[in-house]
Amino acid sequence: MCRTLAAFPTTCLERAKEFKTRLGIFLHKSELGCDTGSTGKFEWGSKHSKENRNFSEDVLGWRESFDLLLSSKNGVAAFHAFLKTEFSEENLEFWLACEEFKKIRSATKLASRAHRIFEEFICSEAPKEVNIDHETRELTRMNLQTATATCFDAAQGKTRTLMEKDSYPRFLKSPAYRDLAAQAQASAASATPSSCSLAEPSHA
Repeated sequence: MCRTLAAFPTTCLERAKEFKTRLGIFLHKSELGCDTGSTGKFEWGSKHSKENRNFSEDVLGWRESFDLLLSSKNGVAAFHAFLKTEFSEENLEFWLACEEFKKIRSATKLASRAHRIFEEFICSEAPKEVNIDHETRELTRMNLQTATATCFDAAQGKTRTLMEKDSYPRFLKSPAYRDLAAQAQASAASATPSSCSLAEPSHA
Protein backbone atom coordinates (compact mmCIF):
# COMPACT_ATOMS: atom_id res chain seq x y z
CA MET A 1 0.00 0.00 0.00
CA CYS A 2 1.52 3.30 -1.08
CA ARG A 3 1.78 6.23 1.29
CA THR A 4 3.33 9.60 0.53
CA LEU A 5 6.48 10.58 2.38
CA ALA A 6 4.81 13.82 3.41
CA ALA A 7 2.42 11.85 5.61
CA PHE A 8 5.21 10.54 7.84
CA PRO A 9 6.46 12.37 10.96
CA THR A 10 9.89 13.86 10.35
CA THR A 11 11.48 12.86 13.65
CA CYS A 12 11.32 10.11 16.25
CA LEU A 13 10.40 12.79 18.78
CA GLU A 14 7.28 13.64 16.83
CA ARG A 15 6.32 9.98 16.70
CA ALA A 16 6.78 9.58 20.43
CA LYS A 17 4.78 12.74 21.10
CA GLU A 18 1.96 11.56 18.85
CA PHE A 19 1.88 8.16 20.55
CA LYS A 20 1.70 9.77 23.99
CA THR A 21 -1.09 12.05 22.82
CA ARG A 22 -3.13 9.22 21.33
CA LEU A 23 -2.58 6.98 24.33
CA GLY A 24 -3.39 9.80 26.71
CA ILE A 25 -6.66 10.48 24.94
CA PHE A 26 -7.58 6.81 25.16
CA LEU A 27 -6.78 6.55 28.84
CA HIS A 28 -8.80 9.66 29.54
CA LYS A 29 -11.78 8.23 27.69
CA SER A 30 -11.45 4.98 29.61
CA GLU A 31 -11.95 6.91 32.87
CA LEU A 32 -9.12 5.09 34.58
CA GLY A 33 -8.18 7.96 36.86
CA CYS A 34 -5.16 9.03 34.77
CA ASP A 35 -4.22 12.63 34.18
CA THR A 36 -2.37 12.90 30.88
CA GLY A 37 -1.47 16.56 31.26
CA SER A 38 0.13 18.66 28.55
CA THR A 39 3.37 16.66 28.62
CA GLY A 40 1.78 13.34 27.79
CA LYS A 41 2.69 11.76 31.13
CA PHE A 42 0.26 9.52 32.95
CA GLU A 43 -0.29 10.08 36.64
CA TRP A 44 -2.25 8.13 39.23
CA GLY A 45 -4.10 10.08 41.90
CA SER A 46 -5.04 8.88 45.37
CA LYS A 47 -8.63 8.21 44.33
CA HIS A 48 -9.92 4.88 43.11
CA SER A 49 -6.91 2.99 44.49
CA LYS A 50 -8.32 -0.42 43.58
CA GLU A 51 -8.94 0.64 39.98
CA ASN A 52 -5.50 2.21 39.77
CA ARG A 53 -3.87 -0.94 41.12
CA ASN A 54 -5.73 -3.10 38.61
CA PHE A 55 -4.74 -0.77 35.80
CA SER A 56 -1.11 -0.84 36.96
CA GLU A 57 -1.13 -4.63 36.83
CA ASP A 58 -2.71 -4.49 33.40
CA VAL A 59 -0.05 -2.11 32.04
CA LEU A 60 2.83 -4.14 33.47
CA GLY A 61 1.32 -7.32 32.06
CA TRP A 62 1.58 -6.04 28.50
CA ARG A 63 5.35 -6.57 28.53
CA GLU A 64 5.09 -10.16 29.74
CA SER A 65 3.72 -11.53 26.49
CA PHE A 66 2.02 -10.46 23.29
CA ASP A 67 -0.95 -12.64 24.25
CA LEU A 68 -1.48 -10.63 27.43
CA LEU A 69 -1.36 -7.41 25.45
CA LEU A 70 -3.96 -8.67 22.96
CA SER A 71 -6.20 -9.95 25.76
CA SER A 72 -6.31 -6.50 27.38
CA LYS A 73 -8.78 -3.94 26.06
CA ASN A 74 -6.49 -1.16 27.29
CA GLY A 75 -3.46 -2.91 25.83
CA VAL A 76 -5.04 -3.27 22.40
CA ALA A 77 -5.98 0.41 22.37
CA ALA A 78 -2.48 1.47 23.48
CA PHE A 79 -0.84 -0.79 20.88
CA HIS A 80 -3.19 0.55 18.21
CA ALA A 81 -2.20 4.12 19.16
CA PHE A 82 1.46 3.14 18.77
CA LEU A 83 0.89 1.43 15.41
CA LYS A 84 -0.77 4.60 14.14
CA THR A 85 2.49 6.47 14.72
CA GLU A 86 4.22 3.86 12.52
CA PHE A 87 1.43 3.86 9.94
CA SER A 88 0.88 0.11 10.37
CA GLU A 89 -2.41 0.03 12.29
CA GLU A 90 -4.02 -2.03 9.54
CA ASN A 91 -2.28 -5.15 10.90
CA LEU A 92 -4.01 -4.93 14.26
CA GLU A 93 -7.29 -3.81 12.72
CA PHE A 94 -7.27 -6.88 10.47
CA TRP A 95 -6.47 -9.17 13.41
CA LEU A 96 -9.36 -7.68 15.40
CA ALA A 97 -11.71 -7.94 12.42
CA CYS A 98 -10.85 -11.66 12.17
CA GLU A 99 -11.55 -12.17 15.86
CA GLU A 100 -15.00 -10.61 15.48
CA PHE A 101 -15.56 -12.54 12.25
CA LYS A 102 -15.10 -15.87 14.07
CA LYS A 103 -18.03 -15.03 16.35
CA ILE A 104 -20.54 -14.83 13.49
CA ARG A 105 -22.94 -17.76 13.44
CA SER A 106 -25.11 -16.94 10.43
CA ALA A 107 -23.74 -18.47 7.22
CA THR A 108 -25.14 -15.61 5.16
CA LYS A 109 -23.59 -12.95 7.38
CA LEU A 110 -20.35 -14.94 7.49
CA ALA A 111 -20.01 -14.92 3.70
CA SER A 112 -20.92 -11.25 3.43
CA ARG A 113 -18.51 -10.18 6.15
CA ALA A 114 -15.73 -12.38 4.71
CA HIS A 115 -15.86 -10.54 1.40
CA ARG A 116 -15.86 -7.16 3.12
CA ILE A 117 -12.77 -8.10 5.14
CA PHE A 118 -11.04 -9.40 2.02
CA GLU A 119 -11.78 -6.20 0.10
CA GLU A 120 -10.65 -4.00 2.98
CA PHE A 121 -7.47 -5.81 4.03
CA ILE A 122 -6.38 -8.61 1.69
CA CYS A 123 -6.89 -7.87 -2.00
CA SER A 124 -4.28 -5.94 -3.95
CA GLU A 125 -4.63 -2.17 -3.52
CA ALA A 126 -7.01 -2.68 -0.58
CA PRO A 127 -7.48 0.54 1.43
CA LYS A 128 -5.89 -1.13 4.47
CA GLU A 129 -3.83 -3.80 2.73
CA VAL A 130 -1.87 -5.97 5.16
CA ASN A 131 1.62 -7.25 4.44
CA ILE A 132 1.22 -10.94 3.58
CA ASP A 133 2.84 -13.12 0.93
CA HIS A 134 1.23 -13.95 -2.41
CA GLU A 135 0.58 -17.59 -1.49
CA THR A 136 -1.35 -16.65 1.66
CA ARG A 137 -3.31 -14.03 -0.24
CA GLU A 138 -4.35 -16.54 -2.89
CA LEU A 139 -5.18 -19.20 -0.28
CA THR A 140 -7.45 -16.71 1.44
CA ARG A 141 -9.06 -15.83 -1.86
CA MET A 142 -9.87 -19.50 -2.49
CA ASN A 143 -11.20 -19.92 1.04
CA LEU A 144 -13.80 -17.27 0.34
CA GLN A 145 -15.49 -19.58 -2.19
CA THR A 146 -16.91 -21.48 0.79
CA ALA A 147 -16.51 -19.01 3.63
CA THR A 148 -16.13 -20.50 7.10
CA ALA A 149 -15.02 -19.10 10.44
CA THR A 150 -11.47 -20.26 9.69
CA CYS A 151 -11.05 -18.85 6.18
CA PHE A 152 -8.75 -16.06 7.39
CA ASP A 153 -6.70 -18.15 9.80
CA ALA A 154 -3.58 -18.28 7.63
CA ALA A 155 -3.58 -14.55 6.89
CA GLN A 156 -4.40 -13.68 10.48
CA GLY A 157 -1.57 -15.87 11.73
CA LYS A 158 0.93 -14.22 9.38
CA THR A 159 -0.16 -10.77 10.50
CA ARG A 160 -0.02 -11.70 14.17
CA THR A 161 3.51 -13.06 13.80
CA LEU A 162 4.59 -9.89 12.02
CA MET A 163 3.23 -7.72 14.85
CA GLU A 164 4.72 -9.91 17.58
CA LYS A 165 8.20 -10.08 16.04
CA ASP A 166 8.39 -6.57 14.65
CA SER A 167 6.02 -3.96 16.12
CA TYR A 168 5.54 -5.37 19.63
CA PRO A 169 9.22 -5.11 20.69
CA ARG A 170 9.33 -1.51 19.44
CA PHE A 171 6.14 -0.75 21.37
CA LEU A 172 7.75 -1.99 24.59
CA LYS A 173 10.86 0.10 23.93
CA SER A 174 8.92 3.26 23.08
CA PRO A 175 9.36 6.22 25.45
CA ALA A 176 5.60 6.46 25.93
CA TYR A 177 5.22 2.86 27.11
CA ARG A 178 8.36 2.99 29.25
CA ASP A 179 7.02 6.11 30.95
CA LEU A 180 3.62 4.52 31.51
CA ALA A 181 5.13 1.26 32.79
CA ALA A 182 7.46 3.10 35.17
CA GLN A 183 4.55 4.94 36.73
CA ALA A 184 2.49 1.75 36.87
CA GLN A 185 5.35 -0.02 38.64
CA ALA A 186 5.74 2.85 41.09
CA SER A 187 2.01 2.79 41.76
CA ALA A 188 2.04 -0.96 42.32
CA ALA A 189 5.05 -0.69 44.63
CA SER A 190 3.41 2.01 46.75
CA ALA A 191 0.29 -0.10 47.07
CA THR A 192 2.31 -3.12 48.27
CA PRO A 193 5.48 -1.70 49.89
CA SER A 194 6.60 -5.06 51.23
CA SER A 195 6.60 -6.76 47.85
CA CYS A 196 9.73 -7.29 45.81
CA SER A 197 10.35 -5.02 42.87
CA LEU A 198 9.29 -6.35 39.50
CA ALA A 199 11.88 -7.67 37.10
CA GLU A 200 12.91 -5.65 34.10
CA PRO A 201 10.90 -6.39 30.94
CA SER A 202 12.40 -9.17 28.89
CA HIS A 203 11.73 -7.29 25.63
CA ALA A 204 13.38 -4.06 26.66
